[in-house]
Amino acid sequence: MEEKVIHVENVNFSYSKYAFIQDVSFDVKKGEIFGFLGPSGAGKSTLQKILTGLISDYTGNSSILGVESKYHGNNFYEKIGVDFEFPSLYEKLTARENLKYFSSLYSGEKRDIDALLKEVGLYNHADKKVKDFSKGMKSRLNFIKALVHDPQVLFLDEPTSGLDPNNAKIMKDMIRKERDNGKTIIITTHNMQDATELCDRVAFIVDGKVKALDTPHNFIMSKGAVKVNYTYLKDGVECSNSSLLSNISEDKVLDNLIKTNQITSIHSAEPTLNDIFIELTGALLC
Repeated sequence: MEEKVIHVENVNFSYSKYAFIQDVSFDVKKGEIFGFLGPSGAGKSTLQKILTGLISDYTGNSSILGVESKYHGNNFYEKIGVDFEFPSLYEKLTARENLKYFSSLYSGEKRDIDALLKEVGLYNHADKKVKDFSKGMKSRLNFIKALVHDPQVLFLDEPTSGLDPNNAKIMKDMIRKERDNGKTIIITTHNMQDATELCDRVAFIVDGKVKALDTPHNFIMSKGAVKVNYTYLKDGVECSNSSLLSNISEDKVLDNLIKTNQITSIHSAEPTLNDIFIELTGALLC
């Protein structure tokens, strides 16, 4: 039986007399990357705050590692790592000094600071003050700050925000590596590409409610047929056509083009996670 690290059942919360988080339920297994996906103001960050013990006046059940979130003691924070979207670093300290300081706040085993800096491409900047870092450099430093005490559960808020494609790839590779090493990871994002690439399962959250929950692959494959789009030359003019993958054997035009080697391009096309989100929730990501 797979170990449940997070269990949320019928959780409700409100900042005012109006309901905000409404009847939310889900489980997250050990070694799983689970995504909260939704537009700004949907309730993603509030759910994260409930799970991390920053909000305790909710109703329902929310437990991590077998203990109700509102009743966790201080040792709970030895077991989790949190990377908020906006870095929480000491600007007048260097990158290495920041990591050493935050590492000193924990009592358990620590990760090798130099190894972490190398992994995110910051080793050559380790002794530079953080005030001189770019936004992307601060984001990468903030991420490894959440790893220094080797937590069991990671909470990541928009982990690739502000990163160029190369550093975003480095970050995503590290997140997968942490998952493969047995960590349970919660990602809060409205970046559907990140969710598709990283998450084992995703929950679509709109207006404080979970509208749908499944794997990215199942969402994409169950909503809308996969098409094959192809182009070819006809009398010197490039033409295009498409065929449903399920009916491709019946496409006589494509069959003839293959036999006569006249195809100039061919690729499959399927709905994106963003398309599915809009279809299922009626909401736009912004």
